[in-house]
Amino acid sequence: MAKIVAVVNQKGGVGKTTTTVNLASAVGARGKRCLLVDVDPQGNATSGLGVDKRETAQSTYELLIGTAEPEAVLLHTEYKNVDILPSGIRLAGAEIEMVDLNRRESRLTAALAPLRGQYDYIFIDCPPSLGLLTLNALCAADTLLVPIQCEYYALEGLSQLMATVRQVKRLYNPQLELDGVLLTMYDGRLNLTQQVVAEVKKFFPRKVYATAIPRSVRLSEAPSFGKPINYYDRASRGAQAYDALAAEFMQKK
Repeated sequence: MAKIVAVVNQKGGVGKTTTTVNLASAVGARGKRCLLVDVDPQGNATSGLGVDKRETAQSTYELLIGTAEPEAVLLHTEYKNVDILPSGIRLAGAEIEMVDLNRRESRLTAALAPLRGQYDYIFIDCPPSLGLLTLNALCAADTLLVPIQCEYYALEGLSQLMATVRQVKRLYNPQLELDGVLLTMYDGRLNLTQQVVAEVKKFFPRKVYATAIPRSVRLSEAPSFGKPINYYDRASRGAQAYDALAAEFMQKK
């Protein structure tokens, strides 16, 4: 039975999609079957795995609305042990359409149920907001992973995110737990980085991953080639960091 992990932070530009794509790829390379679920209308996780989101006949939009079965949406990627439920352009209007649907907060939970037995891990890439799509991800997930960039205002909005998580636990998903907090865009030479790390560890005691993801040009380049970092440049610092994160992450199961 797959462990479902929502990668979430309502703040944009924190390395959320980068983490979803590269953690799934690194875990897959270590022999575990992974499914990436892209519920971000921007579809960057989809294109980051080499799938053209403009040409997907079915997407997570159809899954959430209920007009397609998971098997019809599922795509196999060229990367070891990594499949995807892709995003598509139609997902941008999904939140408005879902408002009037029955059990609107648990549409994703129902859609993923038939697939849980086929994978070891299911990673959900969430949009940078706390709307209905992110709510669906939190209701479907066992745990959440929160990427935080090592920059000024890093903790801005996190109290709102954690308040939302507590509400989801109380109303819909009592099993939901924080898997961990991941420090991204890390540069240990900067005083600011050290200050942010100290703040984050104070805010999330014992929940910060030992692995931090460094600033890396290669990490920034990889998505434009539709490749995870461990296939784009296996020797890069970014690839080594995500492999170390995968090892640390897998110890938790």
